[in-house]
Amino acid sequence: MQNQQNLNQQKLGQQGSNPQKSKPQKEKQQKQRWINAEIIAYVLCGVLTTLVDWLVFALLNEHLKTDYRVATALSWLCAVIFAYIVNKLVVFKNYQFQPARLFKEWWSFFAARAVSGVMVMVMMVFFVDVLLWKNIYLGNLTLGVYLAKAIVSVINLVVNYVFSKWWIFKNR
Repeated sequence: MQNQQNLNQQKLGQQGSNPQKSKPQKEKQQKQRWINAEIIAYVLCGVLTTLVDWLVFALLNEHLKTDYRVATALSWLCAVIFAYIVNKLVVFKNYQFQPARLFKEWWSFFAARAVSGVMVMVMMVFFVDVLLWKNIYLGNLTLGVYLAKAIVSVINLVVNYVFSKWWIFKNR
């Protein structure tokens, strides 16, 4: 009798009429909800934005010997401009270019990034000046500054996704 029930359940599952999903199917569906094309695009664009941020920061900090706070602010601004463009077009596929909408989106984006930019600056000062990571070197490289920047960049990536997804580029 038990074998007959198992056989019937298998047949129903093959026909797609079994309303109950197995545990692995449910887990796979949950993962698919969290890992989707938008998340992948955001992470890839986030990596590119981070590269812009880091390249400008390294150029200013190492090559031009700019104070890390000024380098952080200017690299942040370059990254924000780049991020707006790729988030709008690539991640959230928002192709609405009416001037009023662009104005509202840009200022919403800039305001959200300004909030996260202040957070970045505060965390950088905390790590570099308060915890004295500025005294950690690898040869001539101020390794502590870059370690702080790495930690802050990861936190910033998550905060900026939440702002972009739920406030700036949400489907209205």
